[in-house]
Amino acid sequence: MNVKRLIFLILGFLCLGLGCIGIVLPILPTVPFFLTTVFCFAKSSQRLHDWFIGTNLYKKHLESFVQKRGMTVRTKATIIGSVTLLMGIGFLMMSRVPIGRVILAIVWICHVIYFVFGVKTLEEAQAAG
Repeated sequence: MNVKRLIFLILGFLCLGLGCIGIVLPILPTVPFFLTTVFCFAKSSQRLHDWFIGTNLYKKHLESFVQKRGMTVRTKATIIGSVTLLMGIGFLMMSRVPIGRVILAIVWICHVIYFVFGVKTLEEAQAAG
């Protein structure tokens, strides 16, 4: 295995791990890490790339975004809802850290703006086909 493929392999696993952490930690953006994982696995190992694009996580949340540059309303709502819930918990827990609350509120607003205005909305049939 050459050095370039090894670097892409390591980066792919690193981004996969960060993306998985981002599922439960709303400050980390999950989608960009998983998109980077797809890219790195494609450059390093066809077998890993095929495995990752075959996972339910990829098919449910990323496939329509990668292929058509958009997400369904349901996918957007799921992402925004989970981010809002987790950031809301963090916001409540930061009652003694006002600057933390401000930063968390700014990150939440940026997430909402990105998903509402930055990601194209697809119809359910359009995303499936």
